[in-house]
Amino acid sequence: MKKALRVSAILALGAILIPALTLTGCKKKEKTLYLYNWTYYTPDSVIEKFEKEFGVKVVYDDYASNEDMYAKLKAGGSGYDIVIPSGDYVSIMKSQDMLEKIDLSKIPNSKYIRPETLKKATYDPAMEYSVPYYMGAAGVAVNTEKVPQFEESWNIFGRKDLAGRMTMMDDMREVLGDGLAYLGYSVNTTNPEELDKAYRLINDEWKPNLVKFDAEGFAKSFASGEFWVVQGYAEAVYAEVTPEMKDKVAFYIPKDEGGPMYIDNFCIPKGAKNIEEAHEFINFFLRPEIYAEFLDSFGFPSTIHSEAGALQKVTPYYTAESLENCELKEDLGEHLEQYNEIWQKIRFTE
Repeated sequence: MKKALRVSAILALGAILIPALTLTGCKKKEKTLYLYNWTYYTPDSVIEKFEKEFGVKVVYDDYASNEDMYAKLKAGGSGYDIVIPSGDYVSIMKSQDMLEKIDLSKIPNSKYIRPETLKKATYDPAMEYSVPYYMGAAGVAVNTEKVPQFEESWNIFGRKDLAGRMTMMDDMREVLGDGLAYLGYSVNTTNPEELDKAYRLINDEWKPNLVKFDAEGFAKSFASGEFWVVQGYAEAVYAEVTPEMKDKVAFYIPKDEGGPMYIDNFCIPKGAKNIEEAHEFINFFLRPEIYAEFLDSFGFPSTIHSEAGALQKVTPYYTAESLENCELKEDLGEHLEQYNEIWQKIRFTE
């Protein structure tokens, strides 16, 4: 009888202690997803919804260019579970064994990626190492109060009357691509004569009018009124300007000239520690209602997703049609050095 009482007492004590231990020392460790993405590119609201639904904390670091992202990962500064490179860098990173393979069975919402997008994504059309995130292009933002008359052309940077009030991005492929497109050449040309003409145009006619090349602070400086014309991304500009200023902003991608276009992609870096959570995030992001929220947050048109456009509530800052004459930036392979040499001359010589 005493033994039975003793057993009952032990069981009762266990019923009390086990929940207590669960609430204290045995608390389940929170999972973390490390996301390395462009500045102004993932809405806080989307991250918060993912964190709440999946119990995963998202740590977001940002970068201003593919080159910055690539250099950091190449130097071993990884620890990230998702990165968002453009197509040409997917090609480079894939060839250098810097990416994990994607398991599409864990991303059923990849079915919403438009087939025409995958046809353009020649660097990875079967989504083995990447899943398209967004397709768009940089353009030109103009303060129409300060610059009431202008032609929708890349050559606005050649206007001497706007000298000291303009910036272009500190981004080799974007700037050289604009010059090449304005001259009627492919943004992926490797023809030395065409590249030399683009160099002379940018260095001799555009650069003298620029305050600087800036891929990080251009939107803030435009919003403050310091700069009147900037090359950059619509989402960055409109994120910084006040509601009152929005009506004074014109954003364009030169329709006739075209220019460099990008497809940014979800990728999982080699050695990522939270691969399951990475797949969960990608699949969550591609839900039609979540993707529509992403588009509306940044004023994007629906360019890669088959269903999200119908759910949008905000008029985009530019149209999908404005990309018709744009050209996807491709991996230049061994010819990348040609571009690097030209860019170094533009950036660092008087």
